[in-house]
Amino acid sequence: MSEYARIPSTATLDVKPFRAHVEEQKLQHFRKLLELSPIAPPTFENTNNGRDYGITREWLQKAKDAWLHDFDWRKQEDRINSFPNFEAAVEDSQGNLLDIQFLALFSEKPDAVPIAFFHGWPGSICEFLDILDMLKNKYSPQDLPYHVIVPSLPGYAYSSGPPLGTDYSIQLAASAMDNLMRGLGFGSGYLAQGGDLGSFVSRFLAMTSDSCKGMHVNMMGFPPMQDVDVSQLDDSEKRALQRATDFIDVNYAFALEQGTRPATVGFVLSSSPLALLSWIGEKILAWTDEDPPLDKILEGITLYWMTDTMSRCFWHNRGMGGGNDNPPMARISVITKLKALNVPYVTKPCGYSLFHHEIVPVPESWAKKSCNIVSFNKHDGGGHFAAMEKPEELLADVEEYVKKAWPTV
Repeated sequence: MSEYARIPSTATLDVKPFRAHVEEQKLQHFRKLLELSPIAPPTFENTNNGRDYGITREWLQKAKDAWLHDFDWRKQEDRINSFPNFEAAVEDSQGNLLDIQFLALFSEKPDAVPIAFFHGWPGSICEFLDILDMLKNKYSPQDLPYHVIVPSLPGYAYSSGPPLGTDYSIQLAASAMDNLMRGLGFGSGYLAQGGDLGSFVSRFLAMTSDSCKGMHVNMMGFPPMQDVDVSQLDDSEKRALQRATDFIDVNYAFALEQGTRPATVGFVLSSSPLALLSWIGEKILAWTDEDPPLDKILEGITLYWMTDTMSRCFWHNRGMGGGNDNPPMARISVITKLKALNVPYVTKPCGYSLFHHEIVPVPESWAKKSCNIVSFNKHDGGGHFAAMEKPEELLADVEEYVKKAWPTV
């Protein structure tokens, strides 16, 4: 048995080894589609205004060329496979059976703390590879203080998608993740960590599961906004409100489109690798503090393409995109918009890492109204994809949080 791969003896799931691999025919088909995909002609919007209107034609051309001629997906598969990989059939709370793939570093310490790391959209397990490497370099299986589980959420990458007849939700996905952790032998207790969608999954688990003893997030939900007096906000609160205003007024259209027309968007983005690169690449560039290395952008997008993720992963947007009875977003004040994003209070011990370039950098004062903060760290750099952008800082924050949260549960 390979290092870090010893599944706890208390596990009840039928856990099987997994190996990431795409058939060569699909890989060649991807390359041909990418090669034949035309790039739109130069326009005012894609050449003269930086990224005010999205990605530039120059960036897309360079990224396409690198994807075709320099990027090696087989090397990325090898890296994914360098960690213990597993899959297991897991039920959600409605009895839907899902095949869940996950990476893991299992400890041989009897008192190791189980931690589940949950990715977001447009993220994947690839975001956490650097953190897994750091843990392997820092700890042996004998002294690793944690059992680290990194699942692909339902509909993402190598996990199966929600059943066709089920109107899926964050609550159902979270229940499947809870049953995964319980089934791995952690029913007596585990912690959850996440950003973006992963933060919502973590919050729901902390609120509803007896086994989940707390959460650490790097994207914080909004506290109740009913009594906000804008004139009384401090500088950090004003900045958060301004960032929220900018995001909702200018950059939120993608979520409404994915939430209200997921079928159409799924068809479009599943038809062309270049379209997928444009759609996801624009978000990564806009939501990060500094442009990540192109290889890191391409690895996640290629995983989406090779696993047909895009058309399967919009279930969470349907719950956030609003319905036909909701008024157009442009007609709603930003405070009213934020009220729609309010989250219930979490009483269990919580940790929060605030990265400066987060989409909405919720300040500590607001975070404390949303959950029981026992560990808080603020970083001058980093953005929405903290595990990819600032893995050292995020891992250090999580380790600090565990020391404060776990003895109290």
